[in-house]
Amino acid sequence: MLTKEELRIVFMGTPEFAVGSLQRLVEGGYNVVGVVTQPDKPVGRHGSVLRASAVKEYALAHGLPVLQPEKMRDEVFLASLRSLRANLQVVVAFRMLPEVVWSMPDYGTFNVHAALLPQYRGAAPINWAIINGETETGVSTFFLDHDIDTGKVILRKPTPIGPDDNVETVYDRLMALGADACIETVERIMESDGHPAAIPQEQLATGEPLKPAPKIFKETCEINWSKSAAEVRNFIRGLSPVPGAWTTVNDEKGRELTLKIYSSTVVDGPDDKQGQRGRHLTIKCGQGWLRIDELQLAGKKRMSAADFLNGNVSLHFKL
Repeated sequence: MLTKEELRIVFMGTPEFAVGSLQRLVEGGYNVVGVVTQPDKPVGRHGSVLRASAVKEYALAHGLPVLQPEKMRDEVFLASLRSLRANLQVVVAFRMLPEVVWSMPDYGTFNVHAALLPQYRGAAPINWAIINGETETGVSTFFLDHDIDTGKVILRKPTPIGPDDNVETVYDRLMALGADACIETVERIMESDGHPAAIPQEQLATGEPLKPAPKIFKETCEINWSKSAAEVRNFIRGLSPVPGAWTTVNDEKGRELTLKIYSSTVVDGPDDKQGQRGRHLTIKCGQGWLRIDELQLAGKKRMSAADFLNGNVSLHFKL
């Protein structure tokens, strides 16, 4: 059995989602010898301010060496990574790694993925699970290999998706669950002298078609009102609060504006009218009706639909 001192871990990650796992490793006394994260991101009107990632901020606060490569195959970076003499790499919400990186440590590189593999391989598993109306998701840990998210699975931890969950609530649960899975995976590696049992994903397939989780872009987030009210509501939940599902509306002056919708409710509708109805914004979808509960008009703050309508705003939805 390996000891904590014998295991030399390099942690790779960028957003807040990854911090939970790194924190558990550090607070658990595991031997984290370095951290790899994305380069600081330019922010502000002119991009003149650089913002460190959440992982970098945590690492620096705890005295951990930090590497921030522009390119993962850069020879200077690879030399610095080798100098850390890691025998295990842990990846949480980072980027695709070339083989020269993931094959470097003796005990391999494992990833904490926010889905129950083999379903929802890709960059946005939380979003797509909710968009598709799933009632369960979870986290998986697996060893990296040549193809994205296809390596042998070490463990999976499920959690339910409630009917009122959105990306924010599921994200928070999976961040904690992912940290649990990270620690349990490291413990299995230690107990097995670096060679834990791992299952090929083909053996975990249930026969249903695999659902992908591709990266989400702005155009991905436009609402298709021809879908059923339940499907549109799932779409809104799966993009709320970030990046936000959106649609196009015309105001009382005929100006075209973008409207982000953060929450909604499937309701009964007595007629074929749509848009503003009394003190509600209610839309007839391809099947059923959807009431808008929380929204944000371009250039305005996020607010409830009731507060929005207090401004006597009349909108025409471009369906």
